[in-house]
Amino acid sequence: MLLEEFYTHTPPSKETYQAASREQSPIVGGKETCLPDWAEAKKPVSRYTLSRAGTMDMLVPFLQLLVLILTLPLHLLALLGFWQPMCKTYFPYVMATLAKRANKKMESKKRELFSHIKDLKGTSGKVALLELGCGTGANFQFYPADCQITCVDPNPNFETFLTKSMAENKHLQYERFVVAYGEDMKQLADSSMDVVVCTLVLCSVQSPKKVLQEVHRVLRPGGLLFFWEHVAEPRGSWAFLFQRVFEPTWKHIGDGCHLTRETWKDIEKAGFFNVQMEWQPSPFKWLPVGPHIMGKAVK
Repeated sequence: MLLEEFYTHTPPSKETYQAASREQSPIVGGKETCLPDWAEAKKPVSRYTLSRAGTMDMLVPFLQLLVLILTLPLHLLALLGFWQPMCKTYFPYVMATLAKRANKKMESKKRELFSHIKDLKGTSGKVALLELGCGTGANFQFYPADCQITCVDPNPNFETFLTKSMAENKHLQYERFVVAYGEDMKQLADSSMDVVVCTLVLCSVQSPKKVLQEVHRVLRPGGLLFFWEHVAEPRGSWAFLFQRVFEPTWKHIGDGCHLTRETWKDIEKAGFFNVQMEWQPSPFKWLPVGPHIMGKAVK
């Protein structure tokens, strides 16, 4: 059983979620986990904290300019319209490599999270599953048998990787690959899906709010959204400052990826009546991505 309502308008500090991660997570073990004391986050902000935040705000544009100068060729290619087509071509290969590494680190948590999918089988014994921003199909190995998979991604270059992933996962039924943005999935009917899976996607969409509205639309009543997303570091931290500094450049490198999104707020406001999530440290210490949230939400 996942943590119920394990979220807040203020993300936990690194020390908080790292300490919590040392406990047996309810996602992977079903045991009780001590929740952090969110009352600590409601203490009055000191003058020192306000002063430091002001200093950080002044530093950001200067540091952003420095990074822009150092990466000027990339920004010029983007400005001239040459970078995006190149990125769409190489990005699937980058994601194929990163996905393998991420799965090694997150295998037990993903298996336990997605094990709940089998509970949604209807009278047909099948589960209609939509993977949003499916990428290379890195999650396929964790889905239970008898899932009918529909994949949506705006990048058609992922289809080769998806075909390979489906060939390696014969326990699944591959329905179709839809080239579309998550904000407009008109090819999919209302209430047509039992499950929607969204992993490392909401960071790069144009509008997380619209994507989650579409997810809510295509899910049947009682259907589940499963998510695993990276989010912003705590506001006021040096890590958050560097995320702000690198974000304009990182968006080009990461095919639209935003480092500073507080995605838990979008999920919280998306109209799901039961949101359950936990915070996790990033599996990639060498990347500027921050903590991750993993969980599920019920329509």
